[in-house]
Amino acid sequence: MLERMSGRPRAERIVLLEGLRDWLAYQLRQTERTLAQLRAEEDEERRRLEAERIAGSWKLQPARVTGAQPMLHRADCRLYKTQLGYLDREHAAVALEEFPRLEMCQICAPWGSLGLPAPEG
Repeated sequence: MLERMSGRPRAERIVLLEGLRDWLAYQLRQTERTLAQLRAEEDEERRRLEAERIAGSWKLQPARVTGAQPMLHRADCRLYKTQLGYLDREHAAVALEEFPRLEMCQICAPWGSLGLPAPEG
């Protein structure tokens, strides 16, 4: 483009280049807005997927006293608020095998989501 402008008067080239600069600045702003929107959508999708993963998880509360059994909770249980150590279905089954007398939270009822009958008692 610059080669085609070489024969034009300097004042005209300045006007054309300023117009080009302004258009390129506009295009850059549009691109930055689009990138910001796509990044926000990506972050929201990541948060949504993490929330879904957690919603389908369980957590194991350690026994409070020696000789007691740990307690199984749904991941979103308000009674046991730790935000780490989520178990998937396979690991929840391992916990049930490891602790045959595993207690289950009466508030969040994790047995239902595991397809188990309600504990007696």
